[in-house]
Amino acid sequence: MKEKIIQFLKNKFVYPTTLAVCFILVFGFGIWIGAEKVAYYVQEPDTINFSLFWDVYNKLQQNFINPENINDEEIIYGAIKGMTKSLGDPYTSFFDPTEAKKFEDDLLGSFEGIGVEIGIKKDLLTVIAPLKNTPGQKAGLKSGDVIIGIDGKSTVDMTTDDAVNLIRGKKGTNVVLTIYRDDWTETQDITITRDTIEIPAMDWKIINNNIAYIQIYQFDASLLNNFKIASNKILESNAEKIVLDLRDNPGGYLEVAQKIAGYFIKSGEIVVIEDFGATRGQEVYKTNGDYSLEKYPIVVLINEGSASASEILAGALRDNRNIQLIGEKSFGKGSVQEIITLRGGSYLKITIAKWLTPKGVSISEVGLEPDIKIEITNEDIKAEKDTQLEKALEIISNLK
Repeated sequence: MKEKIIQFLKNKFVYPTTLAVCFILVFGFGIWIGAEKVAYYVQEPDTINFSLFWDVYNKLQQNFINPENINDEEIIYGAIKGMTKSLGDPYTSFFDPTEAKKFEDDLLGSFEGIGVEIGIKKDLLTVIAPLKNTPGQKAGLKSGDVIIGIDGKSTVDMTTDDAVNLIRGKKGTNVVLTIYRDDWTETQDITITRDTIEIPAMDWKIINNNIAYIQIYQFDASLLNNFKIASNKILESNAEKIVLDLRDNPGGYLEVAQKIAGYFIKSGEIVVIEDFGATRGQEVYKTNGDYSLEKYPIVVLINEGSASASEILAGALRDNRNIQLIGEKSFGKGSVQEIITLRGGSYLKITIAKWLTPKGVSISEVGLEPDIKIEITNEDIKAEKDTQLEKALEIISNLK
């Protein structure tokens, strides 16, 4: 598929155009924000010679036709961005002070954009999940869609952060995404009108009199209180079994996923392992809740839009309780990013570890394979038929 998409890109984006900057939120990719981590300088390694950098800088100063356009600060920022891009990791990136401020604003809650989680998969900019009741979902975007263009600009070699900067923008303005989907014969341009995005944490209801259906949309801080209220009501209800829906859940905070796991898994069991490599070893996160929902039989729904923290919870439930996963293979976002504050208010977001399931299996770039694979077809969508949920209800009905 990748070769076919690359050919589309070559044919369609020969002359990329200059665009106005606009943003969406890349919400919850296992980000850990370093407290009071401030870097003031970087010591030059003895084995590295930076004279070439200064040679180029001096040549620009001496020979560039418009020297008044040379901005030393922008040169430094551009060089740092090139440095992070050279690592080949789509989640390691540099934010200049303006970008860092926007990133901080996003973490506070609502924002203006299209409400779509994006990431890099097989070197292609991909929709992880269109969030519930957002312009992206209403426009028909699906998990797994490949974004090959943003307002006519090719996404080849584009980082997720750069894509965010192009897609998000003021409420009421439009962005055009050029989309490729597996079962399409050609790309399609989808125009989406931006809006204020406010995403619910979860919903739940009783199905078939005795099945609690819990749908978690994201692992943000508000989920903890909402889930506590919901769990108390479930315990007081006629519910005897649980279907946990993590489809199109792009993730969120690791600590929130850890606490939610504590409702379903006995205290002291492993939720996830952070593997920092040979230099720092591993850190283990365990459950510490009251496991009040541990007594219920449960199945879990996943799909291509299940990423990061949702994969952590699904993996923990399967490894600890042999709970069946139903649906489609998850996204495979299994890395941890740390935010380091630099001088002038800029940020460095750097991948520092990979996540492993309790049994030590990496989900990075691999994802979780469902125990029962069910795909939702275009015919199912047109008929408004959720075959994955139907299968989950069938399976859970037979569990004791």
